[in-house]
Amino acid sequence: MMTMTTRRYGELVQIPLFDDRYEYLKLGGSVGYSTFGYDRWINQKFYSSNEWQHVRNDVLVRDDGLDLGVPGHEVRGKPIIHHLNPMAPHDIIHSEEWILDPEYLITTCHNTHQAIHYGDKGMLPRKYVERKSGDTSLWRPLREVSNGS
Repeated sequence: MMTMTTRRYGELVQIPLFDDRYEYLKLGGSVGYSTFGYDRWINQKFYSSNEWQHVRNDVLVRDDGLDLGVPGHEVRGKPIIHHLNPMAPHDIIHSEEWILDPEYLITTCHNTHQAIHYGDKGMLPRKYVERKSGDTSLWRPLREVSNGS
């Protein structure tokens, strides 16, 4: 059974910017709210299945290891394959086809995954800014800032 708002990979990749993809995916859940509760063993069994491992690897390759599939947003650390539409125990028990369909999956990093679930944009990873030769000042002198620079 699919959720009322069905998110799809085909729609997601039409959104060019990382922040906009996040907005498309965010769920706005709350910390402490349990999706599986005492049925946690169901999703743990699912995530250790050969079928899931195969699909997971396919999605990682498709997304080039990029957070939300966006160039310039490499996943550092262990990638998470996120279901675009939240699963429930009955989806696994009844072997709903969509839970293994790459059209409903995307690669994320841990922080992005948490931000999606809890609706906290502040959890998103910050883009890496490369330091340059001679870039030794952590902040600009106050007089430069006050002069409108």
